[in-house]
Amino acid sequence: MKYTNITTVKDFIITGFPGLSPEYFGPVSALLLLLFLAIVIGNAFISAVILFERTLHKPTYVIFFHLAMTDIIFSTVTLPKVIARYWWNDMVTSFGACFTQMYFVHALGAIHSLILLIMALDRFVAIWLPFRYPVAFTNKKISIACSTCWIATFIRMMGVVLHAVTLPYCDKNVILQCYCDHLSITKLGCGENVAYVNTVALGMALLGLLGPLTFIIFSYFSIIIAVLKMSSTDRRYKVLSTCAPQIFITCLYYVPRCFVYLANHLGFRFSTDARVVITMMYSLIPAAVNPVIYCFKTKDIKEALIQRFKSRKVRTAFKFTLENS
Repeated sequence: MKYTNITTVKDFIITGFPGLSPEYFGPVSALLLLLFLAIVIGNAFISAVILFERTLHKPTYVIFFHLAMTDIIFSTVTLPKVIARYWWNDMVTSFGACFTQMYFVHALGAIHSLILLIMALDRFVAIWLPFRYPVAFTNKKISIACSTCWIATFIRMMGVVLHAVTLPYCDKNVILQCYCDHLSITKLGCGENVAYVNTVALGMALLGLLGPLTFIIFSYFSIIIAVLKMSSTDRRYKVLSTCAPQIFITCLYYVPRCFVYLANHLGFRFSTDARVVITMMYSLIPAAVNPVIYCFKTKDIKEALIQRFKSRKVRTAFKFTLENS
């Protein structure tokens, strides 16, 4: 087939969950709305607690703050459009809007991965080099490191998106996904450069995800080895309880992704419906669960919330006493 070098597609059609029966549109959209609210409210709550509670102004919680921000922005970029698809049958998105969404989807994923790397490095230095930790990891240094991740990734991802824009898009415009991502869009491209564009993007993705993952695995294995060498049971428990939230958060982010990539590499192919559902689950479920982990698995946050609750309860009781005296 002879392809034109001129893009004729003006809009893309986002199908959402391709095989979903219309009778389930209402329940699915309601579920997605609840998920969106849980992500935004939960992570906004955690961000506010970290921001306004002075006892949480520590490097670890600066990292948690940045992770929460990536979760809020990612859900805001992806979920409203798919909810609108099922509420108002709004399936059409403009060419520019689709590429903009793709840019933020992949940039935020890469940023999240790099911040998880910083979190693993934070725990690694705290366990193996405890005397250097207060000097090496300060709020200012962590803030600069996290901000650098945001800025550098946004610049790097601009190249990936602009590379995809260079492809001509001739006649196909149906995206079998809940949002615009690189693979779904470039599949619709025509011409001889599609494979090259996808190869470059794959290389960038492997660099952005598997590079940090390599150090993260090394870091947490080193921490486990250090814990096993500890003679004190109390010390061992304290270290594990400190690292447990970070390990849970990292596993929620990476394990499903690695499972999907390995399954594809080993020749196991998911159906289109299953692939879309799995992608949505590993993209959004961790963002909804993370605030629960922060609250119930992180000692400082849990104690800060309990202290705030007790203080408010005391103030309310005192005010009630004054009003009735």
